[in-house]
Amino acid sequence: MNEQGEIVNRVANSPIITFNLEDYYHKGERVVYDIAQNLFQELILREKDFREFVKSHDWSQYQGQNVALTCSADAIVPTWAYMLLATKLEPFANTVVFGDEMLLEYSLFKEALAAVDLETFRDRPVVVKGCGDLPVPESAYVEITKLIRPYAKSIMYGEPCSTVPLYKKPRQPKN
Repeated sequence: MNEQGEIVNRVANSPIITFNLEDYYHKGERVVYDIAQNLFQELILREKDFREFVKSHDWSQYQGQNVALTCSADAIVPTWAYMLLATKLEPFANTVVFGDEMLLEYSLFKEALAAVDLETFRDRPVVVKGCGDLPVPESAYVEITKLIRPYAKSIMYGEPCSTVPLYKKPRQPKN
C-alpha cells in the first residue's frame, strides 16, 4: 500500500525484465527421419538403392517442418548419406539437423535466441520465466543464461513474485 492506502503492484512497477522462452518456441512440426529405413537388412546402405530412393521420394512433404536426421540401427552409415538427405530436405524444411529430438529442440532455440537484442538486459534484473505450456528443454534455459549473464545485473528463475536467484553481477569498486 502507498501513503494514500492504495494497493500498489510493485512487481509491475519494477525494473525487472521477464524473459519467457516460450516466446521463442518454433511452432513448426518436428520430424525424425530415421535412415535405418533405407538400410539393407538394417546393416548396410546400398548406394545405388539409396540414391534411387532419394531421387524418387517426395521431399516436399517436409515443407516447413523441423527435421532431425538419425539412424536407430547399429550400422555404419557413411557421412555423405546424411549430407545427401540434407540437400533434398533443405529447400523444404525449416531446419535440418543431425541428431535426435533433443538436439533438434536445442538447435531451434539456439537459432531463435541468437536474434535476441542482449543490450536490453544491460544492468537490469532478469527473471527467466519457468513453468509454461510448451515443452522448453533445459538446454534453452542454459543457452539464454549463458547469453544474458554478461549483460544482466542479476538473473533469477521463476516468476517475478517468486524467484530463485541464480546470478548477481559483482559490484564494481569505486575509484
